[in-house]
Amino acid sequence: MEAPVTSRRDFLTALKREMPSALRHLQQGNIAPVDLAQASIGPGMAIFTRYARILESDGTPMSVRTALALINQTLDEVLAEQESDFDADTGWAVAWFDQFGFNDGPFGDAEPLCKAKNTAISRLQAAGIAIARAGKVRLLRIDELPADWDPLADQRLTVWESVHHLIRTLNEGETAAAALVAQLGSHAEMARELAYRLYTLCERKKRAPEALSYNGLVQSWPEIQRLARDSSKPRAEQPELFEQED
Repeated sequence: MEAPVTSRRDFLTALKREMPSALRHLQQGNIAPVDLAQASIGPGMAIFTRYARILESDGTPMSVRTALALINQTLDEVLAEQESDFDADTGWAVAWFDQFGFNDGPFGDAEPLCKAKNTAISRLQAAGIAIARAGKVRLLRIDELPADWDPLADQRLTVWESVHHLIRTLNEGETAAAALVAQLGSHAEMARELAYRLYTLCERKKRAPEALSYNGLVQSWPEIQRLARDSSKPRAEQPELFEQED
């Protein structure tokens, strides 16, 4: 059967319909954020090659270069849409991070963004996400986060602080990060999802140090999860670390 001809609009519709599930599949397979854009080309080009030709508005065939640009654009849109799963404070933090990273930004920019994200500066400070002083607002850096943070006692737990505390504890070792994952429960998976989004923002803004942190968290995730599962087993179920002497 001969492959059909379609329009740019229909190609975009197919990308937006099928790419979210393809992206979820890649994330569930724990692909490293640094490889996500490259890996997403496969599902996107599978849609492109489904057609004999994809016609632009002027009737000319779409080039592979244009198709790749649209695939990358759709990937970014899908990652942005995943933000709807996050709490309001995290939504604000992601948007602020995209603009200013961990640097100071004007209070006058923070207030309208708070209204748009349904939060407030006072809530962000109470959540341990941001600091406001002298007409400036800034996200707390990882090295400023409290070492004794307890997510079970946190009255305003956010995905934003979860992912950054996980990076903080991972700097101490995978065992420390695993202990935090065990405390976070299902919230930990949302933190991993946020790491993908933040890596993409860092890559676009050439923020290499932060990008490495988010990529490293995802790459370490299988071992962190294994250690978290082992630590939650009853003692009788855990394997002996050493053989008993006769």
